Amino acid sequence: MGTTVKHFAMKLFQMMTTVLGQQLLRHREAVVIGLQVGLIVAANLTAFVLRFEGDIPPAYQIRLLQGLPLVALIYGSGLWIFGIHRGLWRYVGLHDLGRIFWSALASTVALFLLIALVLGWKDYPRSVIILTGLLSGGFLAGIRLAVRAFREWLQIVGPTARRALIVGAGHAGELLVRDLQTSPSYNYRPVAFVDDDPVKRKIRIHGIPVVGTIADITKAVERYHAHEVIVAIPSATPKTMQNILAACESCPVALKTLPNVKQLLDSPVTIRRVRPLSLDDLLQREPIQTDLQELHPLLEGKRIVITGAGGSIGSELCRQIAKYRPAALILFERHENSLYAIDLELRDSFPHLQILAVIGDINHSDRVQEVFTACSPNLIFHAAAHKHVPLMEHNAVEAVRNNVFGTDVVAHAAAAAGVDRFVLISTDKAVNPTSVMGATKQLAECLVRRMNRQAATLFSVVRFGNVLGSSGSVVPLFTEQIRKGGPLTVTHPDIRRFFMTIPEAVQLVLQASVMGQGGDVFVLDMGEQRNMILLSGQRPDRDIKIRYTGLRPGEKLYEELFDEREQVESTSHKKIKRAVSGETFSADSLSRHLTDLQRVCEAGHADDLIIEKLREIVSNYRPAFSDAP
Repeated sequence: MGTTVKHFAMKLFQMMTTVLGQQLLRHREAVVIGLQVGLIVAANLTAFVLRFEGDIPPAYQIRLLQGLPLVALIYGSGLWIFGIHRGLWRYVGLHDLGRIFWSALASTVALFLLIALVLGWKDYPRSVIILTGLLSGGFLAGIRLAVRAFREWLQIVGPTARRALIVGAGHAGELLVRDLQTSPSYNYRPVAFVDDDPVKRKIRIHGIPVVGTIADITKAVERYHAHEVIVAIPSATPKTMQNILAACESCPVALKTLPNVKQLLDSPVTIRRVRPLSLDDLLQREPIQTDLQELHPLLEGKRIVITGAGGSIGSELCRQIAKYRPAALILFERHENSLYAIDLELRDSFPHLQILAVIGDINHSDRVQEVFTACSPNLIFHAAAHKHVPLMEHNAVEAVRNNVFGTDVVAHAAAAAGVDRFVLISTDKAVNPTSVMGATKQLAECLVRRMNRQAATLFSVVRFGNVLGSSGSVVPLFTEQIRKGGPLTVTHPDIRRFFMTIPEAVQLVLQASVMGQGGDVFVLDMGEQRNMILLSGQRPDRDIKIRYTGLRPGEKLYEELFDEREQVESTSHKKIKRAVSGETFSADSLSRHLTDLQRVCEAGHADDLIIEKLREIVSNYRPAFSDAP
């Protein structure tokens, strides 16, 4: 059918809807009943025509006219009793067709009893009674199916309808296609399914063919000219999502998904639940699982300090630790607003937990010692740090003060207070650092390992990559840029990062606190690094304009989790590795370096002098934009 005819049909339908819509809605029930009775009368007339092959004898014409009011009354009553007039024709389904069938059957039986037994019309053709029942059911079902089909056809032929390839021909995919086909306002046209189940090959669901497997997505997109790929597999594992992402990598179309099964329990599968892929959807491995039983003796009944308690990692540590009923939770934070927020949240969620919200700076030794002396903590999780790479390039003095000397203050205070365990939150940027932030975190790791040799406290380090959704991460930045319509600013087309969720990061920290024997550096096995543009669920210059800004000061193109001087060892947890290396500094040389670095900081020198000093101390530190070898 040509485009002109399709557009004419759409215009005609819209005009009819506009002119008659309100009148029909006002008298909808009367119109529906009148139309249905008219179809029943037509069914009876057609039955007589078929019975006598178009030439109805005069005697039977009289019987036709005598019986017609009875037919209309009985069948109309049947429709009323079964509530056939109440359904919306655009949503007709098997349930509606079933009610039409039973209504027609009951009415046919009632008509036969009235004519044959009550009125005694022996000359009324029995075949006409049966044909009337069959035809009335067919007419009533047919008009409903015709209205639904016409609405769906208008949606399909719409020039702006987005052609959707559905990944997953299961229950969710079927419900999604049904919703798309019955709701023209969505302006979507499902064109094909792909599914790895061999049983579903070459079948059709609501008229939509299953044309291949996940590996065939690119071919299906090209063949059916799809505008979007919608993943309708709520139970998809990270491995499945990895396969789908790989199959879509060369497709210049938008990629969207349904929520997971847990999120769909309270809401049906509809196109309204479809959303762009998030980085959580595309996490390239199974989420880390912690041995929760091991954590009870470690945390239950203990007094625990979290520095940086208002931050992304610190606040999640508070939430998870609070579930294990510690004796007291001490929240150490210098930012009043974030401390107030997490304190309020914890008091609401855990009303019986003893919580102490402490405002303080880890650089102020007296304040840290005062708090530790008063609280006598058993465990310390040191999450306080400056972590924004580009900002620290231009604030090197503050990065050193907070990340290096702040860690030194907290570590010494922990040893003096007789703390059982101390866990430092570190980063993959500490490995072969190209930034001030990375270099300071490597120094912090060295400080903690040195303290482990000098004190009874067990000091451990946990090192991981980028945390999804944390303050300053790429996720909220991309979300805001997309909300504004772009452009999406990406530093480099080939930039790759390790990613993990905040709950995973915290689980790793807690697991490390159990496994640590002192001096350990634990690293999460995070799988392969992934391209940040693909992980954002966007396609360059298709879904949204991509603007490449170039690597920012201190940034790497590829991150690393292990230094080349470190040996990688397995642990009792399959997702956690241990980094083992020789000592980078002797105790005396590290102390001397720290004294020199502190002198430079206190002298108020420019950041470039601080960077030079860091290069001297951290041998594998190579500033990203340095000309040095």
